[in-house]
Amino acid sequence: MSDDVSPLAGHPVDPARLVDVPRLITDYFLNKPEMDKAAQRVAFGTSGHRGTSLDGVFTESHIAASAQAICLHRAKAGIDGPMFVGKDTHALSEAAFATALEVFAGNGVEVRVSASNARFTPTPVVSHAVITYNRGRAGGLADGVVITPSHNPPEDGGFKYNPPNGGPAGGDATGWIEKTANALIEDGLRDVRRLPLQKALKASTTREHDYVASYVGDLGQVVDMEAIRAAGVRIGVDPLGGAGLEYWGPIAEAYGLDLTVVNEVVDPTFRFMTADWDGKIRMDCSSPYAMANLIGLKDRFDVAFANDPDADRHGIVTPSVGLMNPNHYLAASIAYLYGHRPDWRSRPAIGKTLVSSSIIDRLASSLGLPLMEVPVGFKWFVDGLVDGSLGFVGEESAGATFLRRDGGVWTTDKDGLILGLLAAEMTAVLGQDPGQVYLGLTEKLGAPIYARIDAPATPEQKAVLKKLSPEQIPGDELAGEPIRERLTKAPGNGADFGGVKVSTENGWFAARPSGTENVYKIYAESFIGADHLAQIQTEAKDIVSKALGG
Repeated sequence: MSDDVSPLAGHPVDPARLVDVPRLITDYFLNKPEMDKAAQRVAFGTSGHRGTSLDGVFTESHIAASAQAICLHRAKAGIDGPMFVGKDTHALSEAAFATALEVFAGNGVEVRVSASNARFTPTPVVSHAVITYNRGRAGGLADGVVITPSHNPPEDGGFKYNPPNGGPAGGDATGWIEKTANALIEDGLRDVRRLPLQKALKASTTREHDYVASYVGDLGQVVDMEAIRAAGVRIGVDPLGGAGLEYWGPIAEAYGLDLTVVNEVVDPTFRFMTADWDGKIRMDCSSPYAMANLIGLKDRFDVAFANDPDADRHGIVTPSVGLMNPNHYLAASIAYLYGHRPDWRSRPAIGKTLVSSSIIDRLASSLGLPLMEVPVGFKWFVDGLVDGSLGFVGEESAGATFLRRDGGVWTTDKDGLILGLLAAEMTAVLGQDPGQVYLGLTEKLGAPIYARIDAPATPEQKAVLKKLSPEQIPGDELAGEPIRERLTKAPGNGADFGGVKVSTENGWFAARPSGTENVYKIYAESFIGADHLAQIQTEAKDIVSKALGG
């Protein structure tokens, strides 16, 4: 996060700053991408294609081409089962859903859309549906599409693909989809097959699926819902105007929970939010500024939590500490799960991203558990979740999931719903909230301080940073300690992570170029204190500058 916090941060949003939804939708249908501008081409990374129609980055052309490319990919890959489709509450999600459905119907793809009891479908619910359908099948496998820009501002849209493993698509698939979609746009969309929306909705291939009943009915297989009910844990939930809203009522009713939804509003302007650090509306449930409303209610509940609009991220609020740092909650969750899942007999490994806290490394070592450290991106965890070799996986940006209580796969995408419910289970079983659990861990493992800052970099420097080798990282010390490790590949799978990580006994930093801005991100952590962290950050800039030839 930048050091330049806006005076608007954490305060109610000025109505004058709300997005103009009619214009947003009009631009979606009228704007055409200028393909000679890199920013307006389809960029189908592991989080799918994202952007706003206001800038010509997320338009009907982009979605029609991307949907057609996914149909072609399915045919090429031999995927001929149903496609589960979900969407969140962003304004552009509804428009993109209409476009995609026209294309899927035009290509004869069997699509499973939400039954009339829910308008929106969270990312983890789609992943759960794909995995549930495919369990035990050798052919006719399902896949999924989720229409969401995650926690991004109200003017953004997003469109992502999940293959039959239920998780984010890998680079081979997304690269092919992106290339094909751009070619279709450049050819004037002549090879895009589609039906008018009313015909697509009535097509025999468009079928309703009760996502709510399926997902809610299975929750007891992954979280001890009876323990939560029996303990009478008082739970507060803020869906932040997102897709999870239509799930919390059925969850509370099905399992007899004392659960209060503190905000039941769905509004595509997200006018009920407090501004994020830069004054923008951003439904980031890990941000203390965006979470100001729920933090203010922390003493009303034994535990409270929020999700972003597609409910794949979690933000945990406790009476003991307020909003938990995402890294702290990951550590508390790991400590709890590996002590309360007796049917995880194989003692599966822990998965973390390179820029997650090293307290997870120390915790894994203390528990005698293997640790798999991978580049940023949830796709790296999918295979380990499917075969059960990974029990809990998480990333620093408040995304995680874990196995069923019997050790089977639950989701292969981030699931903010079960991470919230796990906080309630933890409170019920231990009689401590997750904040207290984490503080107990720090007494044994140390109390790290973690931060992320940005530093300026030209496009040329960003390109160099992506390709550095360990030998190009200068120096023998970092903040007064000998450098133990220089990494440009993740130790868990040997994959390049497009940056560098430098570690000592009590601290580390990682530097990665931003994909959208002329900056690079510095993640840093110290087990010594704030001054030591500041020294790491200062020296990190110097080390990276020298490595880039500065």
